[in-house]
Amino acid sequence: MLKAMIILVALVSGVFVGLLFGSDAEWLVDGADVIGSMWLNALRMTVIPLVFTLLVVGIAKAASMARAGRMTARAIGFMIFILWCSAAMAAIVTPALLELFPLNSDAAAALRSALGDAAAPGEVPPFTEFLRALIPTNVISAAAEDAVLPLMIFALVFAFAITKLPDDQRIMLDRLFNALADTLLIIIKWVLVLAPLGVFALALGVGAKAGVAAFGALLHYVLIVSAVGAVIWIFSYVLTFVGAKRGPIAFFRASAPAQAVAISTQSSLASLPAMVNGVKTMGVGERSADVVLPISVALFRATGPCMNLAVAIYVAHLLGIELSMSALSIGVVVAAITTMGAVSLPGSISFITSIAPINIAMGLPIEPLVLLLAIETFPDIMRTVANVSMDMSVTATIASREGDIE
Repeated sequence: MLKAMIILVALVSGVFVGLLFGSDAEWLVDGADVIGSMWLNALRMTVIPLVFTLLVVGIAKAASMARAGRMTARAIGFMIFILWCSAAMAAIVTPALLELFPLNSDAAAALRSALGDAAAPGEVPPFTEFLRALIPTNVISAAAEDAVLPLMIFALVFAFAITKLPDDQRIMLDRLFNALADTLLIIIKWVLVLAPLGVFALALGVGAKAGVAAFGALLHYVLIVSAVGAVIWIFSYVLTFVGAKRGPIAFFRASAPAQAVAISTQSSLASLPAMVNGVKTMGVGERSADVVLPISVALFRATGPCMNLAVAIYVAHLLGIELSMSALSIGVVVAAITTMGAVSLPGSISFITSIAPINIAMGLPIEPLVLLLAIETFPDIMRTVANVSMDMSVTATIASREGDIE
């Protein structure tokens, strides 16, 4: 929490310094742009290898848990289904919200000018070409060219193939990819140590070119993305009513203590003890509370696909880029898949590693993500609250299906 506040202070300070001195000190803006670009490139260099390794690790973990029994396998299958529904929902709800509540045109134009150097990775191909390119002919080339989705397809096939190996070989590769993922995460943590400097430098340029309009745009972003997450929170009540036959008031009373912890800590894991107590007050048996709920906390992030895709769609809206159905479809697929590799990561790391691949796959620049990272604390509260609520809802629903609820 402290680090998030330091980054937020760096953002605000950078915008104000740029606003006050940027127009009279071109050398200051140019120097800040160099520093900010170097820091951003340091983040970008880890995205592709980290996405690949985390996907392999995530699929291996899910497959290992699924082998524990029928109830566990059913729970994981249900969670994956919800993740895909979450991504599809964002592709519909986010553009609708932006149509109803668009960003102020002056603020959008100012920020577009400030981010004018943010070049998109490339155009999204037509849908037929997109289908042909799903299977990479050269995985190394796909990685080098930031062809995210074909690389993910290979990672998924590779990860499932590992699960079919003899135990000694499978364990060896699991350890190798876990070690690779841990190494890359250490590098990202090193880069994020310099996050206040990088965010300050990039915000300085935005402040010099966009002025106070930047603050209005950031507030608009928080409201839009949080609203998308709120849809998942509301749906948890619907799912509990339909799947577990528990009314909204009963579910609110059971989940309120866990959600209070979630708001204060922004951590699903820290909320787990309160979540266990909460589902038990709804009549969920110990078998489900002690097995399904921890798996849900470890593997399941219901708001991940929808809020991550909402961020990418917002970047397109911010920069005046019209998204085709093909681009949105690609975003849905990448958002749903990357969530499997983002589990149990700190928010500052998962924000970049989960959303940058979506932006790249949709042909959007990733430079705006740095500014949005600085205010992720506020949408992250909604992420955690909705995730905790959905974890409890899914547990109660699976328990009902298994006859493990009173």
